[in-house]
Amino acid sequence: MSYTEQSTETLTQALPQLDAQYKTLTLRNIQIDMTRGKPSSEQLDLADGLLAAIDREDCFADDGTDYRNYGLGTGTKEAKVLFAEFLGVTVDEVIIGGNASLTLMYDILVGGMLFGMPDGDGPWSAQGGIKFLCPAPGYDRHFAICERLGIEMIPIEMNDNGPHMDQVEDYVAKDATIKGIWCVPKYSNPTGATYADEVVDRLATMATAARDFRIIWDNAYAYHHLGQGPAVVKDILSTCKAAGTANRPLLIGSTSKISFAGSGIAVMGGSVTNIKDAAEKISYATIGPDKINQIRHLKFFGDMNGVRAHMDKHAEIIAPKFATVDRILTEKLDGKGIATWSKPQGGYFVSLDVVDGCAKEVVRLAAEAGVKMTAAGVTFPYARDPRDRNIRIAPTLPSVNDIEHAMNVLCACVELACVKKLCG
Repeated sequence: MSYTEQSTETLTQALPQLDAQYKTLTLRNIQIDMTRGKPSSEQLDLADGLLAAIDREDCFADDGTDYRNYGLGTGTKEAKVLFAEFLGVTVDEVIIGGNASLTLMYDILVGGMLFGMPDGDGPWSAQGGIKFLCPAPGYDRHFAICERLGIEMIPIEMNDNGPHMDQVEDYVAKDATIKGIWCVPKYSNPTGATYADEVVDRLATMATAARDFRIIWDNAYAYHHLGQGPAVVKDILSTCKAAGTANRPLLIGSTSKISFAGSGIAVMGGSVTNIKDAAEKISYATIGPDKINQIRHLKFFGDMNGVRAHMDKHAEIIAPKFATVDRILTEKLDGKGIATWSKPQGGYFVSLDVVDGCAKEVVRLAAEAGVKMTAAGVTFPYARDPRDRNIRIAPTLPSVNDIEHAMNVLCACVELACVKKLCG
C-alpha cells in the first residue's frame, strides 16, 4: 500500500522498523561513491589500444606537415573529417579542441561576455544583467559556469521530451538580455530525456529578442546507449539553417566518456560564421591543440563505425548496472507513493524524485551509511531545488555488487526520510 494513503498513526508505527532496517544496512561499513558520472576502470580498459596506437610515421600529414610541431589551431584535417561526422556537421563547421568539452563551453560564454557574438551588439558584459535559460533538473557544471561569470540563471522545467518550450518561448521573446539556453539533447543529465523533434523545431524557429541568442547544444552522450543503439535527435544545425537562424546553435561533444576521460578529444560545431568567430577567439589562447592525441584517436577508431562498435562494448559493461538500479528501486519503492525515477535508454544517470522536502535528508542518511550521492539540489541553478526532491544517481563507476548494496541503502533512506516527513 502507498504510504501516502496511510494514517499518521500507521506511519508512526512503521518508523521503528524502518529505522532498524536502515541501521542494519549501515553495519557493513562499506564506502561507495556515486557522486559523479565517471567511467569505470573496465570502460577505460576498452581504450587501452590508444596507449600504443601510433608510430613516428603517423605524426606526419600527406603533405609533410609535422603534427609534433606548433600550428593547426583548429585541428588536423583528418580529425575534422571524423568529428564532423561525429557532430553531424561539415568539415568547415568544426573545431577540434583539447581534452575537455567543458573548457569549450566555458570559453564560449567567456567570449560572449568579453567580446560578444556574431549578430550581436558587442560584449554581453557591457549590456548588463545577462541571463541564461537553464532546463532543470540539469547539469550542475553548466550552472557553475553561469554562476562564475555572473550570468543570471532562469530555471526551465524539463519533461520527457526536453525543456518546457512554452516557458522558453515566452522568456526569449520579450527579454533581450537572455542570451542563451543550455541543452543536453540526448539522454539528458540527469533525467535521461531525449529531445523530441518538435522541441528542436521550436528552438530553431522561436522568436528571440536577442539577435545573438545561442543554444549551447551539449551532446555529451551522443553515442552512449545502454544496448538498443543510440537514440536519434533531429539535426539542430540544419533545422536552424532552414529557419534562417544558422548562427543560433553551438554544438559541443567529446570522447571523454568514449576513450579516456582525462585524455579525450573535445569538439565544437556550428555555422561557418560561428566557427570563424570561435577560431579567432581561440587563437589568442593556444598555438594549437594536441594533434598527436587526435591522430592517436583516428588510428584507434578508424571511422565512426569504429566509434559505434566501441560504444556497444561500453553498453555491455554499464547496462547491467542501470538494470540493477531499476530493479532495486522497483522492488523496494514501487507502489509506495514516495518515489518516482527515470528509466533511461542511455547516458550516465538515473533521476530519482522523492517526497517534497526529503532529498537532502535522504542524501545525508545515505552518506552516514557509507554511500556518497551527488549533493541534493545541484541539478538546479544555484544548487536550489525548490521542492527538495531530486536525487541524481550515477551508477557507472561502482561494481554491480556495490551498486546493489548502495541502492538497498538508498531505498532504506528514502523510506525512512519520507515516512518521517509524512508523519509531520
